[in-house]
Amino acid sequence: MTGKILKTTILFLALVSIFNLGVGAEETQVLKIFHAGSLAAPMADLEEMFESNHPGVDVQREASGSNDAVRKITELDRCADILNSADYSLIPGMMYPDYADWYIAYAGNEMVLAYTESSKYADEIDSANWYEILRRPDVRFFFSNPNSDPCGYRSPMVIQLAENYYGDEEIFEDLIEANAGITAFEDEGTWTIEVPATENMDVNLDKLAIRPKSVEALALLDSGDIDYAFEYRSVAEQHGLIYVDLPIEIDLSSADDAENYSSVRIELADGQIKAARPIVYGFTIPTCAENPEIAQEFAALMLSEDGISIFEENFQPPIVPAKTDNQEAVPDLLTPYL
Repeated sequence: MTGKILKTTILFLALVSIFNLGVGAEETQVLKIFHAGSLAAPMADLEEMFESNHPGVDVQREASGSNDAVRKITELDRCADILNSADYSLIPGMMYPDYADWYIAYAGNEMVLAYTESSKYADEIDSANWYEILRRPDVRFFFSNPNSDPCGYRSPMVIQLAENYYGDEEIFEDLIEANAGITAFEDEGTWTIEVPATENMDVNLDKLAIRPKSVEALALLDSGDIDYAFEYRSVAEQHGLIYVDLPIEIDLSSADDAENYSSVRIELADGQIKAARPIVYGFTIPTCAENPEIAQEFAALMLSEDGISIFEENFQPPIVPAKTDNQEAVPDLLTPYL
């Protein structure tokens, strides 16, 4: 009898365990988010707040360059419930009409040149001479891959805009063309920067480091592998980096300077042509989203007063009210924020 009771007890406990696993699986919903690497800090704060208010939801975030984030959906047949890009224009440019039909533009940023106290010539560099410091043969600098990341294609734009601002026609040639297979030509007042495929970029590794996303500069700066990195101000502030505050005429932060910025554009390896413009972040809920209702609730948090506070605390200026290109298609839960 004892053996039978033991077997019965074991069977009962096993059934209870299976039942509990099944209940947990049914109650937990996964919210998948693909987002720009530069959004890691505010998105982590939003995740914590959202999960505390939605105990049955597991927010799973995946950071990468924004171009690569979009390609996960459009080329790799993966999907997310929210796609959050450092450049809102990637959504209509790469996802319409098959994967999305609206975006919401909600935050800005600006380009800076980040460094540490250990960077060479850290005691000399400023907003008037930074390009001269980068020219020095013993200085190594960084920007992310233009084919993968908006910060990557914004960096050469800043350098090209600098030529006119500082009255020095050799800045782009000395910093970019001399160190990578990235070229620029001028036609009737507009500069076009051409970026080859990543495998053909031919980077001079003694002078320049290029990685898929901009936040990879953080480890390189910390180790001393590089001296300077073109980065977003929000990321530099979040990680306590020193940075050169670039002139507003070239830092891609100002709507008032949009016409000046537009004198530079870049053609990526996949044929995309991006005009330089003020930095604006945007998101959408892809048409393939598995949990669009939960995604709407998370997006509403992003746009709410709590979300605005989180972006402000992470040094990223929100756009209030947020903007869209297709208000009729935006979910009703989000339209009050537009």
